[in-house]
Amino acid sequence: MATALSVLQQHLLNDFQRDLPLTPTPYREMADALGVDEEAVLSHLQSLQTGGVISRVGPVFAPNRLGASTLAAVAVPPERLEEVAALVNTYAEVNHNYEREHRYNLWFVLTARDEARLSEVLAQIEAATGLPVLSLPLLEEFHIDLGFPLRWED
Repeated sequence: MATALSVLQQHLLNDFQRDLPLTPTPYREMADALGVDEEAVLSHLQSLQTGGVISRVGPVFAPNRLGASTLAAVAVPPERLEEVAALVNTYAEVNHNYEREHRYNLWFVLTARDEARLSEVLAQIEAATGLPVLSLPLLEEFHIDLGFPLRWED
């Protein structure tokens, strides 16, 4: 059963999908814009994350502008999917992973400080899982804006 979101949570989700303040105090600036204190912003964001409504808060950078990145895929035996996904998630370089209905059923985005670290993490995942990792680096960039307006009834 879904939990009702507070008005502040609704504004946090809607108003900061884009243009997250890139300053030393982004949460204070968000709080100022919403007329609340910084602790309220942090508390509500934590609640949204704990409740599974959001997975992360932070900027999205254009691929390969800072460091190196790739989309990766692994063909995981179904009985090992949760185990391998959990292992992949232990790497700070992994932004997110998801299951797909395909032979390559576990996909993840990996970003690292440079190509050497990217290759190192991919090799570590292969060694730890015993499964080959398919690296699919960006060849042609397309801008897909995944932000969308959220509406609630008053």
